[in-house]
Amino acid sequence: MAKTCDICGKGPSSGCSIARRGLAKKKGGVGKNITGVTLRRFLPNLQSVKVKLDNGGIKRIRACTSCIKSGFVKKAN
Repeated sequence: MAKTCDICGKGPSSGCSIARRGLAKKKGGVGKNITGVTLRRFLPNLQSVKVKLDNGGIKRIRACTSCIKSGFVKKAN
């Protein structure tokens, strides 16, 4: 199952996790040094929601919370 929003298509984005070592200069140290950079993923906050369709049916989709909050999703009761 893909980790993308069915409404807006928002999916995972990538970034870096930076590991630092040392004491900051303002605390009396030599300064912080970067000792490692690893890739990481930022996943969207997806929720499984029951949605009312135009033809009167009900379907379960995965939508991000920003789409649910902004009213793009019509929830089924």
